[in-house]
Amino acid sequence: MAGVAEAPPLPEDLGEVIRHLEAVWPHEGCGVLLRAGAEGPWRCRPLLNALAPPASRRAYAFELREWLGVLREAEVRGERVMCVFHSHVETGGGAGTGLSAEDRHQAAPGGEPLLPGVSYLVMALVAGRVQAAEVFAWEGGGYRGYPLQKAPVDRQPMEIP
Repeated sequence: MAGVAEAPPLPEDLGEVIRHLEAVWPHEGCGVLLRAGAEGPWRCRPLLNALAPPASRRAYAFELREWLGVLREAEVRGERVMCVFHSHVETGGGAGTGLSAEDRHQAAPGGEPLLPGVSYLVMALVAGRVQAAEVFAWEGGGYRGYPLQKAPVDRQPMEIP
């Protein structure tokens, strides 16, 4: 429908993203989703958070050598980075899926996207488990969020075996 914005594409199965983010909790996890062409398969590539504690509980940064290696690998495989993902961890007031001021500054220094055409996926973790997720796309001079409509992972409550 013309004029109606749509959420950026994501893989149907976000299990690898979730496993990585939960595994590095209580620190923020990060990585990228790559794709070979518009209809090709997706690939999840977790990255190490280059920040040391306690900063790694509030922010993330790619380690530059690893990031350059991912970009070279993607070029060889005919892939492009489609989405950067990271987590927000519970820090007193709870975890949220919105892009923080720091996230927005890092994604668009000087008011222009650092990675044009790349979306940002944020997953909120509480007690080490993903509770919500939102994907952001650059639209009209800023990042617009699209909450994921379905739960990123189906789980029974922890107390139910």
